Amino acid sequence: EGGLRHRGKHEDISGDAVATEAETPQSVQAPAIQGGSYWLTRVAFVRALGFVYFVAFLVALNQNKALLGSRGLLPIYSYLKRLRVHYSYPANASTSWELFSTAPTLFWWISEQHIDLVLDAVAYVGLALSAALVVLGAGNALIFAAAWVLYHSLVNVGQQWYSFGWESQLLETGFLAIFLCPVLSMKQLPHHTPTPWTVVWAYRWLLFRIMLGAGLIKIRGDHCWRDLTCMNYHYETQPVPNPLSYYLHQMPEVMHMAETMANHIIELIIPFLIFLPRPFRITCGLLQILFQVVLILSGNLSFLNWLTILPAIFCFDDKFFAFLFPDKTKTQITTLKGDCPRTAGQCIRQASNVALALLLAYLSIPVVQNLFSQRQVMNTSFNSLRILNTYGAFGSITKDRTEVVIEGTYNFTTGEEGLVHWQEIEFNCKPGGTSRQPCFISPYHYRIDWLLWFAAFQDYQHNPWLVHLVGKLLMGDPLVNDLVAYNPFRDKPPKSVRVLHYRYKYTRIGSVEAKQGYWWQRTLINHYLPMVTTKQLKPIVEGQGWKWLSTKQARPEMYKPVQ
Repeated sequence: EGGLRHRGKHEDISGDAVATEAETPQSVQAPAIQGGSYWLTRVAFVRALGFVYFVAFLVALNQNKALLGSRGLLPIYSYLKRLRVHYSYPANASTSWELFSTAPTLFWWISEQHIDLVLDAVAYVGLALSAALVVLGAGNALIFAAAWVLYHSLVNVGQQWYSFGWESQLLETGFLAIFLCPVLSMKQLPHHTPTPWTVVWAYRWLLFRIMLGAGLIKIRGDHCWRDLTCMNYHYETQPVPNPLSYYLHQMPEVMHMAETMANHIIELIIPFLIFLPRPFRITCGLLQILFQVVLILSGNLSFLNWLTILPAIFCFDDKFFAFLFPDKTKTQITTLKGDCPRTAGQCIRQASNVALALLLAYLSIPVVQNLFSQRQVMNTSFNSLRILNTYGAFGSITKDRTEVVIEGTYNFTTGEEGLVHWQEIEFNCKPGGTSRQPCFISPYHYRIDWLLWFAAFQDYQHNPWLVHLVGKLLMGDPLVNDLVAYNPFRDKPPKSVRVLHYRYKYTRIGSVEAKQGYWWQRTLINHYLPMVTTKQLKPIVEGQGWKWLSTKQARPEMYKPVQ
């Protein structure tokens, strides 16, 4: 019987057991990982947060000098000066706690002549920190705290450029990450430091508030969300459409009604599954991530949807993520589960988690009150540190798409304006020329393109930065080229500039216009900003406290003597 049975080991003549090749240590299968731990979840989350931080700091590096720098459209120094005046502090006085608590930012201590240098430095350091998180899949409290402070410093001087809800959402997400990892260790699986339950539930609470807030603001807002017609307009009128938006807009109306109903289910019902047992929670996480992926594919909403995926990661535990990791890592996880001795460091960490839970519970009070209020507001912070905020999106839907189009000319002197040859400035992603294909840039973000969308249903008096932009074109300031895709006045500034107001609509699929390569049809509404010249605009720009540079100051290379 013994000779017929397959044996995993055999005995030599001395009677000692000898392991076969099949049972060498290298081939031992890793033990199965049970649910309820979040070591691997943390690795996935750290990489994802590092990616979003990287995009955010990349946007800052490429755009902030033109938007916020010493020659930017809304300079930081002017904004901080206004805050000092508002709180009756002289310009040369040291920064007080009152000023700092109003706008917590490192830029209070940066002189005007160093603003551009520091803006670049903040962006480069942020990129380095976030790249480390992505590559290593590990972080510590110091790295996350540094990234949070740097981005906070930008947001609090960013004015309209950083006024979007995803900025506060990134700050809340980044703040919680400070408590996610050890203080110093940079290991993916640090000994004695499991993922804190306080942070796991804080991220679930964040996801719940984001989705429920977005759902409630819709139901309480535009009637088209209640009669299921909002999606008839959304793809055409959203801030920055992409090529797929063009085709999605032209689906049958019954499909748009189904989309709207699905949106309500995802935002108003599915979030409650977070608080149910594991299978329901995993279902919630999968549906929320799928929903965000659909939104990413259907429009350019910056890194908002990528960021919203992050808290959904904590709907999944190590058992769910195990298939992504090698057997060696899985074996290490089972060892670490029982490797949490009671040490002084553990006690301090547990105390900090309790303090964090109490802080979040306290800060949640006005947020919950806002959720249940008939006067719900979205994307609002109740504290200057933006630790816990309200969220929401598209509470109202614009039914018509309007755009502002900036044009300049070289040859205007006197006479009829209609006889002048005007040339259009094209921006990176906003609709402009009707034959220009919509772009696909998510998660990247062109801040000025978004604000131009808002400006189109306001007027130029509410958007002084737009008047400043026109002034920059008249000056010939090369910083304008950092903000646009095509500037016909790159080599020589125009003599006059105007801003027109158009109504845009998609061409129909299969129409004559579409076959000719046109994505849009546009109709002139009126002049948004009448034609202006340097003589007319210079006193207005200087009256805002901004610098007007002569063409020689803005473009000194044009005046260098020929060798």
